[in-house]
Amino acid sequence: MWFIFAIGSAIFAALTSILAKVGIDGVNSNLATAIRTVVVVLMAWGMVFITNAQSGISEISKRSWLFLILSGLATGASWLCYYKALQMGEASKVVPIDKLSVVITLVMAFIFLHEQFTVHSVIGCILIGAGTLFLVM
Repeated sequence: MWFIFAIGSAIFAALTSILAKVGIDGVNSNLATAIRTVVVVLMAWGMVFITNAQSGISEISKRSWLFLILSGLATGASWLCYYKALQMGEASKVVPIDKLSVVITLVMAFIFLHEQFTVHSVIGCILIGAGTLFLVM
């Protein structure tokens, strides 16, 4: 089931880039990010209430709160940079560079989470990196 959600994530991320590129025309990138964020917040909290998950708030540990807040800050910084880059550059060049996050994530997962770095991972990282360079040239 995780694979279906991952495919959905990729499709919606692609739609996000295209829709944002059209929507950001003539709009300050920070304002556009704020508008997008409000929509995401409303949608996320809507899902919390639809699935009746709000009771779990009191069960979240301090450690989880800390890392969720840090993750939110990283997401916000990523979105602000992404929208500014998208406003200034072509979507066909910005998006591949943004997707270098896959390579960076694999390396960080190996270093910080002690996840396995396999031959497939190394080859994949090299191919993604080379593909990104090829796309933006």
